[in-house]
Amino acid sequence: MNQLAGFFWFAAMLVPLVFLQRLLHREIQAVFLLLTRDARLTIVFFQILFLPGVFLHELSHFLTAKLLRVRTGGFSVIPRALPDGRLQLGYVETAKSDIVRDSLIGAAPLIFGTLFVAYVAVYRLEMRVLWDTLRNGQFDLFWLGLRLLPTVKDFYLWFYLAFAVSSTMMPSESDRHAWLELLISVGILFAFALLVGAGPWMLENVAPRVSGFLSSVAVILGLSSVFHALLLLPTLLVHKALTRLTGMDVA
Repeated sequence: MNQLAGFFWFAAMLVPLVFLQRLLHREIQAVFLLLTRDARLTIVFFQILFLPGVFLHELSHFLTAKLLRVRTGGFSVIPRALPDGRLQLGYVETAKSDIVRDSLIGAAPLIFGTLFVAYVAVYRLEMRVLWDTLRNGQFDLFWLGLRLLPTVKDFYLWFYLAFAVSSTMMPSESDRHAWLELLISVGILFAFALLVGAGPWMLENVAPRVSGFLSSVAVILGLSSVFHALLLLPTLLVHKALTRLTGMDVA
């Protein structure tokens, strides 16, 4: 149904982005490790590469907590290895609050990151015109615009910033700690609304608005996937070349 199309597109764009992000991060770390032969230097270079995105990620937590009047503690963008082997690029300490505010603070990087990528795409890289030509079936104009895209002023700077932000905007496991409780609460309210007969009204009035919002977010997630896909192939090739040159590889 058209009322639920946004939910589908959101999920369809989110899954490949998560996959591409993890794969690209792994390949980038492998390249740095083969070049430096030093795990600490690899962490440093990886942090420098994604520093704009990490800074916005943690800043969004901090600002949202302040806006919601939740007490904050330490703020850091210095990477550290976690006991389970994962790499934490930064953190913001916040006091425990209710599930709504905790969920909003956890989701802040995705919200801020999506807005930033949308700003870059629309106002800096002028990709709204490309989207219109693609949607109208003007494929010749679309490919022409795509080839001319690198001539946009400061293209490489904005492309890098959009990539760094989109690659670090996903909420971490700790950011999502309150989401399950919130989803259960929303699910209970939704079930109650269905029991009292509000389902048709919600489908007609609420679902289209939520679907439209999620469709817009899906476009940004899809664009972020494109950024990652464009960088994945050359990164893979560099990884393979370094493996041949050094006779070593990273498992």
